Amino acid sequence: MTARTATAVASLALALTVSACSNFYEVPIETPIQPKMDVTPFQRVLIAGFLAGGSEDVDANLETVRLLRSQLRSKSSLRVIDADVLPLLELANEQRADKGPDTGAPAGSGSNGSGSNGGGSNGGGSGSNGSTTAGGASASQAPAAPAATAGAKNAPKPGEAQHIRDEKDLQPLEGIFANVDFWKKIGEEYQNPLIVTGSVLFTAHARSGFVQREQEVIDQVGRRRVVPVRTYMERKGFILQPKFIFIDGRTGTTIYSESYKEEVLYSPQQATPALSSYFELMDRLVPSFLSTLSSQKIKGSRILMK
Repeated sequence: MTARTATAVASLALALTVSACSNFYEVPIETPIQPKMDVTPFQRVLIAGFLAGGSEDVDANLETVRLLRSQLRSKSSLRVIDADVLPLLELANEQRADKGPDTGAPAGSGSNGSGSNGGGSNGGGSGSNGSTTAGGASASQAPAAPAATAGAKNAPKPGEAQHIRDEKDLQPLEGIFANVDFWKKIGEEYQNPLIVTGSVLFTAHARSGFVQREQEVIDQVGRRRVVPVRTYMERKGFILQPKFIFIDGRTGTTIYSESYKEEVLYSPQQATPALSSYFELMDRLVPSFLSTLSSQKIKGSRILMK
């Protein structure tokens, strides 16, 4: 009985307090967030270009460069460099082709055996030695031929750009980000800025399963109600997977990188263009990207009573 009485008294006191403090007002507040990376050594930033792939309906390289440049102009203290967008996919293919097919040690031993030993002193000095060496070279090259053929198939042909469809196609080309001389040369061309590059995969996606949605129903007495309904539905949308790499233009080395993944799905009745979906997904990522380079403020509000 005592506990019930105490509860009743507390409830009455709370009600009187709320009625007395019926006047309240909303106060806007801002919470500062420190940048993830120290950019004080740089005064300029170059959004160079991206390894882009996936949907051919959107030029993810060009659109990403344009979007990030426009955001940094208004929300960063760094001066954004206006430059041509690097065709990073073509450059990565060229660098990969210059290295040649990844045939490994067997191909190297085969070429050395037939070149220096067969056609060199042994081949020219004695006919019998030359024929024996040639035969040995042919035997050593036999098991290496499939590896060389596989490497030639995977490597892009001269002047042919390889289209990136998924992460497997992207991996062999990511070596361009470790090319210190390449990025240092670009940094020297633009007065040693902070270079932003990376990869962007924007791919179509479909998923089927049960989805909960709200449906309006009318009961027997004519009242309208909204009830949750589970429905099996096949939805289509897109997945955006960007990886932002920050490179020091003075040295050509990577100083920071961060990866993201966002997904959006639409009902079958909703026809959304690929470009609209791209910007919808990028809008979710831009605040996090900006917080890497500059301090940001999260705006909110608090309600005070008096």
